[in-house]
Amino acid sequence: MLAAEGHLEVGPARLEYRRWGPDPAAAGEAAPTLVLLHEGLGCVALWRNFPERLAAATGCGVLAYSRAGYGGSSPCALPRPLTYLHDEARDVLPAVLDAIGLRRGVLLGHSDGASIAAIHAGSRPDPRIRGLILIAPHFFTEPQGLAAIAAARRAYETGGLRGRLARYHDDVEAAFRGWNDAWLDPGFESWDLTEFLPGITRPLLLLQGAEDPYGSPRQVETAAASVSGPAEVHLLPDCRHGPHLERPEETLAAIRSFLAGLI
Repeated sequence: MLAAEGHLEVGPARLEYRRWGPDPAAAGEAAPTLVLLHEGLGCVALWRNFPERLAAATGCGVLAYSRAGYGGSSPCALPRPLTYLHDEARDVLPAVLDAIGLRRGVLLGHSDGASIAAIHAGSRPDPRIRGLILIAPHFFTEPQGLAAIAAARRAYETGGLRGRLARYHDDVEAAFRGWNDAWLDPGFESWDLTEFLPGITRPLLLLQGAEDPYGSPRQVETAAASVSGPAEVHLLPDCRHGPHLERPEETLAAIRSFLAGLI
């Protein structure tokens, strides 16, 4: 049985993780595991109490891990390549799913994590994955999103963002620069994941805040219109980039309803 928390040995990296509810390897047909993929500045701890609430609300197992360079996971080399999301989706995520012994699961990604989930599901069939839940996803760049990322750089360099993040990341500089420098590289302006959307055949739940500064509703609308499987969209009013933290009741209700159709 997988311990409740610890580190996964994935290639050269040691990735911290924590899990709630049924063990991923022991989960039967009635209890899939929700694998949480964090945002560009996230980690296990920055999901806050959402994983525990998610497990309680759904009866599913929940597992969150920190990618290399984040939280208490091993360091990563900088600068990150502009393909870093593709690399995570194609190389690291499958190895994580193998390491936890996943039998039946749903990928739940937030922001960068949603992009990783979409690339994984749209690249090749993975029979272990029964559905996708994408929160505040990115499939292409938009001027407003790049402006918000530039504002985050200013907040990190001259405001209090660095200090707040340093409480959660062993190497806060790598965590921030690895994300921010990649997104603000001029080569990232042409970044586009829409080619992967038709390859997504599993049921898809899309949640986005109507006031999200990092992406317009075009992100979820494009995805819903492009995937090959069924898609459900929830655009939450008075909500920015973190529906699971800003509007947890609505988010949990939508996820619970979505999972009822899969279990």
